[in-house]
Amino acid sequence: MSKNLRRALLRALACAAAAAATAAPTGALAQTAARAAPASGPAAALQACFVYVSPVGQAGWTYQHEQGRQAMDQALAPQVRSRFVEAVPEGPDSERVMRDLAASGCGLVVATSFGYLEPALRVAAEFPQVKFLHAGGYKRAPNLATYNARYYEARWLAGWLAGQRSRTGVAGYVAGFPVPEVVQGINAFTLGMRAANPRAEVRVVWLNAWFDPPREREAALTLLNQGADVLTNHSGSPAVAQVAEEKGAALLAYQSDMARFAPHAQLAAVTHHWGGYYTRVARELLAGRWTAQPVWGGMKDGLVQLSALHPSLPVPLKAELARRRQAIESGQLKPFAAPLVDNAGRTRLAQGALDDAAIAGMDWLVQGVVGSLPGGR
Repeated sequence: MSKNLRRALLRALACAAAAAATAAPTGALAQTAARAAPASGPAAALQACFVYVSPVGQAGWTYQHEQGRQAMDQALAPQVRSRFVEAVPEGPDSERVMRDLAASGCGLVVATSFGYLEPALRVAAEFPQVKFLHAGGYKRAPNLATYNARYYEARWLAGWLAGQRSRTGVAGYVAGFPVPEVVQGINAFTLGMRAANPRAEVRVVWLNAWFDPPREREAALTLLNQGADVLTNHSGSPAVAQVAEEKGAALLAYQSDMARFAPHAQLAAVTHHWGGYYTRVARELLAGRWTAQPVWGGMKDGLVQLSALHPSLPVPLKAELARRRQAIESGQLKPFAAPLVDNAGRTRLAQGALDDAAIAGMDWLVQGVVGSLPGGR
């Protein structure tokens, strides 16, 4: 990504965040046909069609969106019937799939990967009667809304727990692409960890992919070899969880509860919850009152949680974790509060806390992160 393109992206993200903050909260080659959810009852008033960047699998980013789709179906059948296409690469394939879905009767198309934004905007312009949702986007249209969660809130808590439990004071972070959402997660995890252990450090390996199990596994092993005894990730498969379980490391899982893959390793999981949001959007569409308003909800809205705490965690530790969670939800504890210093020693914020625009455009790493953003920053 060129510097000029990155700057334009960050400016757009900042503008989108300011709007989203005021809104109501709440891969492999593509398959040639969408997989249909089991039908029930008479013909649905709304067809909702979902596009996934990876296979649904048993955990991860796509799995959580699929859980949200199923929850919507259960809540609204037979008024809503949904289907999905999985393993759709970002780029021309996603545009073709979304165009086919719009042309085949879908009244709502949900594009669940960051790189689907431009294709979704093009298809939305061709089908103004169809409504579109895009996960994590920074541009909208009259019939395309963006939605996202403040994952960084739960990431801070996960980092604090990692700092409490790590023996070496080193965590390993397997990261996808250097978009602001990922950078926010790295920084929040690091700040939380250093709130528990001021000398803690977080080492990062970049994948430049969202879903690549072999490379996710290789990155996790590399981080363990660099001294990490805690692992976390922003990638789409259970590979990092499996490495933690095999090698006796601790795990702060991401996206899904990974206990089935790491029953001993997982301390907790930063989990995503989309069922309520998808159900609300579908209800608004059925009632004819949906508008393309951005959503950026956090823990208090139920979109993201720190969940699946390991039963072996001491009761006082769980109580303190709950206290800090409540402080974040109430706004008393702000994950990106001053002083904020980057990992080159430059003061980024001397007082106060970062506003939504600054968080949404985050393109720097905090003190304590060992590594840099691809491109040298």
